[in-house]
This record gives sequence, C-alpha cells and structure tokens, in this order.
Amino acid sequence: MANQRNRGIICIILSSLSFAFMALFLRMAGDLPSIEKSFFRNLVSAVFAFIMLVRSKERFHIRKKENLYLFILRSLAGTLGIFCNFYAVDHLLLSDASCLNKLSPFFVIVFSYFLLREKITLFQSGCVAAAFIGSLFIIKPSFASSSLGASVIGFLGGMSAGFAYACVRKLGVRGERGPMIVLFFSLFSMIACIPFMIADFHPISGQQIVFLLLTGLAAAGGQFGITAAYTYAPAREISVYDYSQIMFSAIMGFFFFGQVPDGWSFVGYIVIVIAGVTMFFYNKKHGGD
Repeated sequence: MANQRNRGIICIILSSLSFAFMALFLRMAGDLPSIEKSFFRNLVSAVFAFIMLVRSKERFHIRKKENLYLFILRSLAGTLGIFCNFYAVDHLLLSDASCLNKLSPFFVIVFSYFLLREKITLFQSGCVAAAFIGSLFIIKPSFASSSLGASVIGFLGGMSAGFAYACVRKLGVRGERGPMIVLFFSLFSMIACIPFMIADFHPISGQQIVFLLLTGLAAAGGQFGITAAYTYAPAREISVYDYSQIMFSAIMGFFFFGQVPDGWSFVGYIVIVIAGVTMFFYNKKHGGD
C-alpha cells in the first residue's frame, strides 16, 4: 500500500510539473489570442483521447443519451475555463495564474452540491470561504491594480474548471468513459474556437507552432499524470501534492521572465494552500475522496 501511495505522489507531482511547463510554453508562444492557443492545446488532447479509444477497441459513443446535456455543460464550462486560464497566464505572473486556477477544487465542492447533492459541511464551507479570501489577496480588487481584469478572469477560470470537474464526476458516476469525455470536450472546444479564429486570425510562426504543440503535450502529460496518480491512491492521500504546481510556476516565472510576486500575492498563496492542506487532512480523517 505504501509503495502504491508513493507512486501516486510521484505521478501527481510530475503532473503538477507538466502543468507548470504548459503555462511556461504557453507564455513563450508569444502574443497570440488565447483562443488560438486553446485550439492547439485541445488538438493535442483530442489526438491522445482518440488514440486511447482506438486502443481500447470500444465504440465512439455516449453510453446513455440522457448524459448528453452533461457532456455539453462540461464542454462549455471547460472551454470557458481554458480561455480564462490561458488569458490569465498571458497577463499575470505564472504563479498568480496557477494559484487562481487551483481554486477549482473548492468550486468542485460547491457545484457538486447542486449536481450530485453531496453535502457540504460547515468545515468545508469555511475552507471554501478561506480560499476565496486568499484569492482576493492575489486579485487585489482596487482600481489601482493594473492586473485587476486579468485576475478576475483567472478567478472565473478556476470557477469554470470547478464546474467542469463536477460534471466529469457526475458523468463518471453515470458510467461514462474518461477518454470519451476528453474527446468530446476537446472537439467541442476546437469547434468553438474556429469562428473566433476566422474573424480575427493572427499569423503563427514556426517557432510559435512548436511552443503551442509543446503546450498541448505538457497539458496531455499533466492530465495523464493526474489520472495515473488517482489510480494508485485515493485523492484524500495525495491531492495535497497538487499544490506543488504553484511552486514550480513561481520558479519558472522567476528564471525565465524575472517575475517576483508581491507581498499580497504571497499572502494569497499561503491562505489558499493552507485551506487546501486543511481540507486534505479533513477529508483524510473522515475517509472522503
């Protein structure tokens, strides 16, 4: 059991490192619209999901027609989440954008109440409130903050991702396959990008294409890593290590772009991570995944 848990920890840390590289490559792709970047990110994910379905020799179909609306809701929220997260990565410090994206687990708790009727305890409500307060230190909601708009968009990205993950959880409970969920979402998101790309297409250089493909590969690596992690060990035992992405992003932001978070952002990181770690130990004590 300890060996399985250690493998899970290694996988989730590698996943966090991959997602940090995704943000780095995304930033290095340069001044391109977030929608064009999203298209390439989802193109790579669609290819990987397609290969997995082909190898599994299962049919390309939704198992239950009544789940179609959940596929659509998941795809809408996931697409909005990626647009917002990519915009935040382009306009904020990498560590700020990563930390705002890490609000998604707290929003999963909130949206799971509405979608799955999962009870929210008073303790969990306190952790969600603490995470929200932590996000305010990063957003710095005052007209004096030049990054206010990007910070709010990053916050909305974390919220959208939380709703998308809650939909994924409900689809999983209803017996839908992970690769099919990823493929549907990736194709949906790519199609949603096309009208915007036609209306305002920015030429892409060869170097930018390389960085965009690396973005997609890193995102796929992160997704596979986190999926593998939770096959080795339950979330209550390893999810806390997912916050290592904030540290990786801060290091990359400093060495590649000379980014140094201000004092308020550090306070926000600490509050959000403490809320996440506290939730981790609470779930572990009460046997929740």
